[in-house]
Amino acid sequence: MSILFECEYKGQRYAGTGIPVPGEPHVLYRVSEDQVRAAVIAGAGPEALLAAVTEGAETVEVTTGDPELRFLPPLLPTSTNNSLVNGFMGTHRSKFDHDPAPDQEFTPPNYYLKGFGSWLRMPDEPLVTPADPVWLIEEPEIALVHVNDDDGVPHYAGYTFGNDFNDIGLHLKNPWAWTPYAKLCETSLTPWLFLGEPPRTVTGRVTIERDGAPAWEGDFSCGADSLYHRVEDMTRYVLSYPHLRRPGLVNYLLLGADKATYHDGFRIEDGDRMVIDVASHGVVLANPVQYGQAATGDSARTASR
Repeated sequence: MSILFECEYKGQRYAGTGIPVPGEPHVLYRVSEDQVRAAVIAGAGPEALLAAVTEGAETVEVTTGDPELRFLPPLLPTSTNNSLVNGFMGTHRSKFDHDPAPDQEFTPPNYYLKGFGSWLRMPDEPLVTPADPVWLIEEPEIALVHVNDDDGVPHYAGYTFGNDFNDIGLHLKNPWAWTPYAKLCETSLTPWLFLGEPPRTVTGRVTIERDGAPAWEGDFSCGADSLYHRVEDMTRYVLSYPHLRRPGLVNYLLLGADKATYHDGFRIEDGDRMVIDVASHGVVLANPVQYGQAATGDSARTASR
């Protein structure tokens, strides 16, 4: 499976292939901000995409851990913020009491908007929550990446993995109205764009670390075979909406998560570290939890005017 990533190094944008090995030098290829997105829209396949990024490009070798190296969410437009994080809820078979019939009519699952692509966080960056969350939950998920061409037609780029961190306790207090509030926790993605169709099988393990030691562990699955809904039906339906077909928009679409810490009665706390080991794909996504600051008196007065 071909893998592509983008990053910033010394103020310039670069792309790379594969997953860098910590402590070893890795070759980066100088790219313009829209170069990878344009290559995806050209639609000639993974090998052509890699060639469009690497052939004839200025290169530099960088070691992972260099303080001037920062990875980016796949295809992120940093200058325009023309990007959106959104996703589905209740998509896993484990949340249904029956399997779908082969010819069952598609019923769209619940959907939400999470925020702009610039709100995404990378591995090891803190994920900030509201100041007083009710009950937090990690959600390991596949994230599909699409970019729209100048006519607003979505082009599938590939997939990566994310943690749709949210406040399930707040959601469950009022599922029909408070879900958008519950989703207002930061989300992380891996920077690695897998240049292939959405995977049928994704398996791994979550570890919640507290004070440097494991406090909870559990397995998860999030591949297409674990979903109640067909991926092609979900994406076709949601990407039919005009607001998601704006020219140039990069769309990060989260496909939903299996049961996790909450369903086992475990509470994630401020300062915990969530480690999502996507063992089937050789990817680890780890982020510390950080409770946000309470609104100030000035903010409250401004809101009441």
